[in-house]
Amino acid sequence: MSQATARHILVDDEARAQKLIDDIHSSCPSGRDGGNLGTFGRGQMVPEFDQACFDGEIGTVQGPIKTQFGYHVVQVTERS
Repeated sequence: MSQATARHILVDDEARAQKLIDDIHSSCPSGRDGGNLGTFGRGQMVPEFDQACFDGEIGTVQGPIKTQFGYHVVQVTERS
């Protein structure tokens, strides 16, 4: 099974997400750990987030990505 390691920023507004691309800020509990989500498998996250993590280029900042939770800015740091 494919796995990815990623970190992200989650905010509730798309315009704010655009402005925070380079900031370390998150409304998610992972914000306390620099947005680190650890390693997770394909299908363990909501589809929009999953697609960005498994189809996007490693190391690039992607977003904003709209999900049911809000807007994410994500950077995949590893993938296997």
